Amino acid sequence: MDPTRTPSALLDQLVTSTNAHDLDALVDCFAVDYELTDPAHPVRSFTGAAQVHKNWAALFAAVPDIHLDVQQRVLSGESFWLEGRQIGTRRDGQPLDNQMVFIAHVSGGRIASAHIYVTPVEQAGPDIDGVIGGLTGAGAAGGAAS
Repeated sequence: MDPTRTPSALLDQLVTSTNAHDLDALVDCFAVDYELTDPAHPVRSFTGAAQVHKNWAALFAAVPDIHLDVQQRVLSGESFWLEGRQIGTRRDGQPLDNQMVFIAHVSGGRIASAHIYVTPVEQAGPDIDGVIGGLTGAGAAGGAAS
């Protein structure tokens, strides 16, 4: 562990180790008592780098070509924000395509806590009018996106 690692250096290591499928280097980015919060799915929140290890070991095994494409990154004091897309093909042949935002706080050269927002990318389904209609209870005012 390098307690002098900056948020920029950690962000670089996080992306590089994810794309290289280097589980040890990836887990090294996180504090032992790391806290992940998933505000949209609170039951998915967890504490501990051991869970990071478990999660990514499963992902690397199930999606051997998983790759993180960084779309935007922002550094702010002791934090960083990452917007990206997780893409790959699962061993069962099904595509993995998730859009994500990861907001991390760094302390002692490791990611101490983060918020994550991840959702599968949908190429079809209701358009914005249909979604708003569903949210407001007005019904599907719009059709499927073409």
